[in-house]
Amino acid sequence: MKRFSVNSACPCGSGKKYKKCCAPLHKGAFAKNALELMKSRYSAYAISDIKYIIKTSLDKNLDESELKEFSKKCDFQKLEILEFIDGESEAFVTFKASIFCDNIDNSFCEKSRFIKKDNRWLYVDGEFL
Repeated sequence: MKRFSVNSACPCGSGKKYKKCCAPLHKGAFAKNALELMKSRYSAYAISDIKYIIKTSLDKNLDESELKEFSKKCDFQKLEILEFIDGESEAFVTFKASIFCDNIDNSFCEKSRFIKKDNRWLYVDGEFL
């Protein structure tokens, strides 16, 4: 993982310290909803916690080395939540991620789909907007 202090501001943009925000989720707590999961996944990318990305994805056949390379070479600067559509078993989060890879702006907007399986929210897929 990237060097990151638990006392630093959480990468998800909540304004809280990482240790009081996304860290408990990265350590095994369940997200209360898809929005909380979305923010914690962004933070996981920002600090290169790839095991969390895989653990919180419906698809467990992700390429860990590819995800790690992406995470390490990119600077995750800002997460903006544009819309959250909550549901009991399926939810959607539309967001803008401001990301620079090798000093090139790779920012994007995505509408992500999440499902609740075995009482745990998981990322299913996303549509770039």
